[in-house]
Amino acid sequence: MTASDKASQVSSTAPIVDTSKPKDFDGALATTDDLPPNDVMRKIGDLQLLDKNGNPHAFEKIVSGAERTLVIFVRHFFCGNCQEYIRGLSAEIQPEALPVNSAIVIIGCGDPQLINMYVDATGCKYPLYTDPERKVFDRLGMIKTLQLGKKPKYMKQSMTAMVMSSIAQGLRQIPTGLAHRSGDHRQVGGEFMFETAAEGVKQVTWCHRMRTTRDHAEVDEIKRVLHMQTETEEAI
Repeated sequence: MTASDKASQVSSTAPIVDTSKPKDFDGALATTDDLPPNDVMRKIGDLQLLDKNGNPHAFEKIVSGAERTLVIFVRHFFCGNCQEYIRGLSAEIQPEALPVNSAIVIIGCGDPQLINMYVDATGCKYPLYTDPERKVFDRLGMIKTLQLGKKPKYMKQSMTAMVMSSIAQGLRQIPTGLAHRSGDHRQVGGEFMFETAAEGVKQVTWCHRMRTTRDHAEVDEIKRVLHMQTETEEAI
């Protein structure tokens, strides 16, 4: 065997390295809840998100519908963990119960044609958009992992039930060609509160970035950020 043949054999058996994965891909993300800079809207305001019909909307316009807009970024549209979170959030925080001049917006990262499916699966009562290229996710510091992490309070179903439901949702989309278009399964999200500051510019005043695939801020924390009464306070 010649030297070139040996080199070819080695290269054909060598593992393919996915350089897009962060160094801490298999563990909890080494991220923080530090606020983005005050001028972050300059970087993300013009980025286009898509509605269920595929129509583009500038991010700045989406968060400018109220003085305070809480934006919740979810994982891929078949993620049972995030579906459980949105299901619980929609049940506990009704749109009509939000404080005056406050709003909630949900943003995913899959094909816009899956938005209706997501709404049906979660009972989501809030506006839902998608960022398929994940540009807003990236510029707000949300990164990637497949680490499960500890079970949060908002998880009501068993892990087995959610996995089976996620698989079933994907299978049902095979005829539509959308089974592999739910979004990057490694992308995790987070929650960001945008408030109107000087001269009407939106700034992030609170945020939480997910470190694992089921690390959304608990509903009670979301209520506190929205200046609503929490479950603990209601029990007193």
